Amino acid sequence: HMALLCCCMLVLLGGLGSGRMDPAWFRANNPQACPQQCDCPIQWPTALYCDHRGLAHVPDSLPGRTQYLFLQANNISSLSSSVLANVTDLYWLILDHNQLQSDKLEHASLQNQTRLRYLFANHNRLRSVPGGLPAGLRQLRLAHNRISSISAGAFKNLHNLSVLLLQGNRLQTIAEGELGGLGSLSLLDLSGNRFSSVPRYLPSSVQQLYLSNNSLSGLDADSFAGFLDLKYLRLSHCGLQSSGVHSGVFNSSSLVELDLSYNKLTSIPTVPTTLQYLYLEANTIQEFNVTSFCREVGPLSYSRMKILRLDGNELSYHLLPADWVFCLRVLHRIYI
Repeated sequence: HMALLCCCMLVLLGGLGSGRMDPAWFRANNPQACPQQCDCPIQWPTALYCDHRGLAHVPDSLPGRTQYLFLQANNISSLSSSVLANVTDLYWLILDHNQLQSDKLEHASLQNQTRLRYLFANHNRLRSVPGGLPAGLRQLRLAHNRISSISAGAFKNLHNLSVLLLQGNRLQTIAEGELGGLGSLSLLDLSGNRFSSVPRYLPSSVQQLYLSNNSLSGLDADSFAGFLDLKYLRLSHCGLQSSGVHSGVFNSSSLVELDLSYNKLTSIPTVPTTLQYLYLEANTIQEFNVTSFCREVGPLSYSRMKILRLDGNELSYHLLPADWVFCLRVLHRIYI
């Protein structure tokens, strides 16, 4: 028995090598079909590696067992409903770094993939958020495309979607109802688009909102009022000026982290005492107002701030008012 076991191990090791299969060895030792352009790891039979192959199309006759389909870094421009017809258990589809075009994406191509949970199509040529996405989707990553619009009803059935990445696109506005249906969305990345103000009509469930690298004209009192439990807010590189930032805009006790670095702020905005991480580096702040952190100071009235970054401003440590330590009494680090 021991000799047989050793022999089996040697055969397995001969095929594994550096972790990827030798395709010829695999085909000789595996009765299940594997497309000529792809690798099918014997130790992960539900995965299909067709990435970095210079493919112009999704390979034909994909094995029905495929659940994890890696197609990144090819030249694929279209997705037809017939090419995935044989695959009914698809769970994870990665199409990053291809040439996908909105008008070559058949509406029904993904609609029937009821088990699909993760769809990655970053770095393509999409001009709109595709419609016909399956209702079970949990993550949709469409960063660094050319998206300027959202197909009508694109999100209406995506009640389970928790992560939506749209950074590095060309969105200017989000109309009422366009993100309707996203009742479970917790992370929304809209960085590096063309918004001039914080878009209205964002899902109230969002806890992480990233809006950095948009040229925002200002922030109103109710810019973030629609969120039930907003925790992480990124607004770096937005050209924000203190005169355009309403004093009550960050008045949310749920806020944990706020990034306002690389703007044009001349004073520290008013933040809730519950805020723990505040990034204000690379602004033009000239004064340190304790009232920005604490409206009053007492045994129970103090800031919960842990990390405060003020480096790259017009402040120095010896200019801080004497009473700042009573307000920021649990501070771990201050950069100034």
